[in-house]
Amino acid sequence: MGSEDVYITGIDMIKFGKFLDRSIASLGAEAALGAMDDAGVTINDIQALYSGNLMAAAGMVGQQIQEEIGQTGIPAINVSNACATGATALREGYIAIRAGIYDTVLAVGVEKLAGAGMLGGGGGAPKGLHPEGLLGSGSMPCVFAEAGMAHAKEYGTTFEQFAMVSVKNHHHSTMNPKARYQIETPLEEVMNAEMISYPNTKLMCSANVDGSAAAVLMSEKEMKRRGLQGQAVKIRASVLTTDPWTDRDEVMPDVNTCTRNAASQAYEMAGVGPEDLDLVELHDCFATAEVLHYENLQLCGDGEAGKLIDEKQTWIGGRIPVNLSGGLLSKGHPIGATGIANQYEIAMHLRGQAGKRQVEGAKIGLAHVIGLGTCCGIHILEGPSA
Repeated sequence: MGSEDVYITGIDMIKFGKFLDRSIASLGAEAALGAMDDAGVTINDIQALYSGNLMAAAGMVGQQIQEEIGQTGIPAINVSNACATGATALREGYIAIRAGIYDTVLAVGVEKLAGAGMLGGGGGAPKGLHPEGLLGSGSMPCVFAEAGMAHAKEYGTTFEQFAMVSVKNHHHSTMNPKARYQIETPLEEVMNAEMISYPNTKLMCSANVDGSAAAVLMSEKEMKRRGLQGQAVKIRASVLTTDPWTDRDEVMPDVNTCTRNAASQAYEMAGVGPEDLDLVELHDCFATAEVLHYENLQLCGDGEAGKLIDEKQTWIGGRIPVNLSGGLLSKGHPIGATGIANQYEIAMHLRGQAGKRQVEGAKIGLAHVIGLGTCCGIHILEGPSA
């Protein structure tokens, strides 16, 4: 691998929502064109396209997007990696530049997920008697409810503390015009909402939406040649992990280990620690998941996540703001787009362009996603003024 650093020189996302009358290609194209405009390039400058999509993974979505933004004959690499799909697509572009193959690539994540209903984990249907409901449940609400209850049993985390995550993220989303929802959800409303799988009520589950996000990546020499130093966000770490074999319960998925391993690798690669972060966008597919990832990402010690919530340390203005975009709970979770959308949020803060939710003086941010099957993607980004 080459030694040249890689930068995000253009990035964009569409406002997440429900777009029944639009194709997946048109959604992806809108974000792609926005990212290229942001970087001041055209499709003729792009040397490779990395396209992330899960639900239509067999549909050559990258090539469909090319039909919208320009068919120049460049390679199109289609990526599917559960909820880490978008982050994986961007990372593949990062690796190609680090390897010296390209100087300018485009990464796009896109999904049409509105109305998709409840999803299960990766791995396909089992052989023989289906264990669903007999030996736990593979449905995502149940998996993350069980993980939350395990945390509650170990550390005494309360229903109210889990619910406060949703209150916080919905509050943050009121300042994000690209979030699916911009409404306050008081604690009583969250706790009294329809129970999906205890302790997660409906307002503590991520929103299935349509959406897209895209980023233009450049080598350092190309970034400097174009004079983009004032807006270029440096990728200080790009890490992808899967679960190693461990001696554990084989029925319910392990939602923690791959994030813990990825975090350790990312901090070492970036040469920073969790104390150096100014903000975090993490994978709050359910409110219980955000609590677990406070500890998995080393934002606090094991068993201290409840204290972070009680002291509002992860709110805007707190010690380490988390999910200022509104997170998956309120911004929305179009699976293939989420990994790049999380990096869009970090980049906006590092460039001082996050509006009312801006973290003043932000220099370093971390973006995290986890897809069950299992895989975890973490990127640590550094702003142009750092």
